[in-house]
Amino acid sequence: MFRYVKPEADCPEFAAFLRAHFPEAALTEQTVDKLFREYAAEAWSLVDRGYIARIHPLELWTIAFLRLHPAAGWQEIRQASVEERQVVYTWLFKTSRKNKQNSKIRSMLEMEAFQELHADWKRLRYPFDSLVPSYATAIGSSADRPAALAELVGIVLNDGVWTPAIRVEELHFAQGTPYETVLQYQNRPSEQVLAPEVARVTREALLGVVTDGTARRVLNAFQQPDGTPVAVGGKTGTGDNRYETYGSAGQLLSSRVINRTAVFVFFLGDRFFGVITAYVAAPAAADYGFTSALPVQVLKSLAPALMPLLAEERDTEEGGLQPNIKPDFLGDRKE
Repeated sequence: MFRYVKPEADCPEFAAFLRAHFPEAALTEQTVDKLFREYAAEAWSLVDRGYIARIHPLELWTIAFLRLHPAAGWQEIRQASVEERQVVYTWLFKTSRKNKQNSKIRSMLEMEAFQELHADWKRLRYPFDSLVPSYATAIGSSADRPAALAELVGIVLNDGVWTPAIRVEELHFAQGTPYETVLQYQNRPSEQVLAPEVARVTREALLGVVTDGTARRVLNAFQQPDGTPVAVGGKTGTGDNRYETYGSAGQLLSSRVINRTAVFVFFLGDRFFGVITAYVAAPAAADYGFTSALPVQVLKSLAPALMPLLAEERDTEEGGLQPNIKPDFLGDRKE
């Protein structure tokens, strides 16, 4: 990549680059000189260089172009890359390799589809910068973080509107001194990230998980003093995560436990939401067999401690005092 992006660099500059980026590598002068000659700019085509660098050839070309034209805009880049774009996709016109072409095209389409999918997930506060293209991801099963899961339920509960979660609203330092400083949270505007109709349908589905599904044990666990049940919805999940190796005939050769997880992400009433996670790392995970029934039971067991909070919230809506204590694992939807 260095030799293509900066072809005018001499061997000492190339050596300095290698040693700066690979300080632990044993690079002799002979090795550096050999690499310098083998990867000269004219020695490889743009397509080959992209393959060697494991990035798209046009990305590599764009880096080199912007290095020489840092102020270039999209139209200038597009006009300057006409020949390179034709060269990079020459393989599309080689009909003798039709099967490979189709396979490559399908892979490209799949990657682009997952990029679009990731953009949608990111809007709903998915915490990672990429998605793993897989069947599991295609049906909505992918890595996540507990806080992000809870935030997603908050969006569903709030008719598709995202509101920032706030832990600290103000920091006050050195009060009464010349160095007194007050730092206050600058409120961000709420954002409609999910269609209200979709949020309502999803909310009904989450209620069904409690009334008729895997979280049924928490049904009617939360009740107002007059016996009115508090609406509880959520989604359960169990993970028995293993690294497995299979033989050519499909037989399991080895299985190594990574961890075991169980999650219940939930909402209580029309304002509170949260997530409870049970997690055991390897090697101890191999000794456990719990399912998502565990976090559901934990929430049920916490009902007596949480009901006063919900009752205070109800009093607030009816004109009572504003509650100022909230368990850390609960979110509070603010409109």
